[in-house]
Amino acid sequence: MQSVTVRAVEAQAAESRTTKSAERLVSLDAFRGFIMFWIVGGGALLAGLRNLGHNPVIDAIVYQLNHTPWQGLRFYDVIWPCFMLMVGVSVPFSLAKASQTQTQAQMTQRALVRAAVLFLLGSLRESVSLNTPYWVELSSALQPIAIAYLAAFFLARTSIKIQAAVGGFLLIGYGALLAFVSAPGVPAGSYAKGANLVLSVDLAVLGRAHPEGWGTVICTIPTIATTILGLILGELLISDRPKRVKFRLIALIGVCGVVLGMGLNPVIPVVMKLWTTSYGILTAGWACLMFALFYWVIDAASFRRWAFPFVVIGMNAIAAYMAGTLFPLNHIVGIFTRGANATFEPLVRAVIVLTVEWMILYWMYRRRIFLRA
Repeated sequence: MQSVTVRAVEAQAAESRTTKSAERLVSLDAFRGFIMFWIVGGGALLAGLRNLGHNPVIDAIVYQLNHTPWQGLRFYDVIWPCFMLMVGVSVPFSLAKASQTQTQAQMTQRALVRAAVLFLLGSLRESVSLNTPYWVELSSALQPIAIAYLAAFFLARTSIKIQAAVGGFLLIGYGALLAFVSAPGVPAGSYAKGANLVLSVDLAVLGRAHPEGWGTVICTIPTIATTILGLILGELLISDRPKRVKFRLIALIGVCGVVLGMGLNPVIPVVMKLWTTSYGILTAGWACLMFALFYWVIDAASFRRWAFPFVVIGMNAIAAYMAGTLFPLNHIVGIFTRGANATFEPLVRAVIVLTVEWMILYWMYRRRIFLRA
């Protein structure tokens, strides 16, 4: 009788741990919302403020809210890697929750469907943006996210050592590919715009290349490594380790990534549009440091109220990302603000657009309408 009671208590404790582990991290949604904020209107808001008059602080921030033309790194270049990292972080939490009601076969089917939907949403977004059908456009975020998510899902059942090994192999292999493989008219180790292996592969496989030099086909390889790192962090966060230990480990990984990425830069230049190995490592490091800060403030220190506006955005990140393309709110608002003073019009339009977008997302949040693939 006593052994039965002990087993019942152990089973209840295990179920409690599983339920707790399946709970979403507020910092995860807040961080995702913070990153998305700059895409859906934060950048336009700062540009509107700069239009009122130049200010060293505003000018510096606006500078960081534009992609680097080629080599180098700005804040805006870290946004995509942040999303890739967050996809990996969320996988252990979603699997822990799904495992309570679904079989492995059902979870696999759901993962395949989710990846397919994300990929097709990427096709839709690019096709609408470019006004022509683009079924494959891996230089946009959603399609690489779909592929990396699927890789993280299947790796989630392996050990952390295997996950780290796969991620490292992808980065090293991709780095070696660009360093030692040549193409017609392109010497091995060329990272120049308009003359690199990434561009040559795009032309050979797709018959086209992005006009701004964004890589497409083989650039997807290193993005998976960033998502695998997120997977490892997610498994750390879902563990029973103290929060301060989790924070320190994530911050340490971030520091190592930044130092290693900067150290590689003289040999392998940091180029976002080629997703070079140094860029992948450096941006993964910065993404870890930013997420560590959000985790410590929100989930460890329980200082959460300030993050609510970002949580609203983060809970419906896909809807926010797609809405800017499918619903030209900025154009619609511009019709009514165009006659305003030229100095104030960009700021007024940005405030209205951002407010309307957030209110729609808040309406969805209150009614628990979450668009997730």
